[in-house]
Amino acid sequence: MYRFLGPRFWGVWLGIAFVRLVNLLPLPVQLAIGRMLGRVAYVFSRRDRHIAKVNLDLCLPELSPAQRELILKDHFRSLGCALFETGLVWWAGSARLKRLIRFEGLEHLDAALARGKGALMLSAHFTTLEMGARALTLLGPMAVMYLTPSNALVAELARRGRTRHALEAVTSEQIRELLQNLKRNLPVWYAPDQRFTDKSSELVPFFGVPAASNVATSRLAKISGATVLPYFPERRADNRGYIVRVHPPFEHFPSGDAIADTLRFHQLIEANVRRHPDQYLWAYKRFKRPDADDPYRR
Repeated sequence: MYRFLGPRFWGVWLGIAFVRLVNLLPLPVQLAIGRMLGRVAYVFSRRDRHIAKVNLDLCLPELSPAQRELILKDHFRSLGCALFETGLVWWAGSARLKRLIRFEGLEHLDAALARGKGALMLSAHFTTLEMGARALTLLGPMAVMYLTPSNALVAELARRGRTRHALEAVTSEQIRELLQNLKRNLPVWYAPDQRFTDKSSELVPFFGVPAASNVATSRLAKISGATVLPYFPERRADNRGYIVRVHPPFEHFPSGDAIADTLRFHQLIEANVRRHPDQYLWAYKRFKRPDADDPYRR
């Protein structure tokens, strides 16, 4: 960690120290502070506010502008909560997290692992995603696939936090390692819902809008034979913890049509977004296009 002691990392260290200090407080107090910071971010983060507004306009056109604006403000509050939840994921002990997390549908995971071919825990980028991945570690050995953060210090801390609790943390490029973990009959946390433009990319509707999407989930399921279990965490309305749901396995999956399989996953995400629209990660260019039709162009 000595390479991260230079002046350019001092601001990050200060932020980390603040998060670590706040993590000592009861969860409702942490979330209240997070929402306060989120309100500040809403005012000053013009770029992220613009991106989130474009996404909400595209995905939820049936709502009035005032309703979408309310979700937009609530979303920034949710992002503030996610900051301190990430600290809990990295540093909180399992005993504390067990008091905060309630699981539903664990019988589906038990049944999948009884088959002996692992479980692909198909999740999505909600603001609670770090808590959802950490929750799996409370149930036993597991693996997680993740994207590497752009900030080198944050990336290193995230790597250490994940490997401290997960049996193995693999990057999004390590597909062979993901398959090996499924072969070892482990649950593997996997969230392929972000914009994807590599060779396994196809345009698949998301909220009815064509989106460059990763359609490799079908191929992973076919190669591994693993059960595919949709897996979604949510922040409780009373601010006292989290509900983590394991949904029934996708039946007849893969179907032989990777685009149809991906659309099925998208529709399940949409249903969960409508349950808690503020908790989805709206401040991300999900529909970015490389031409003048890019909806995020000002």
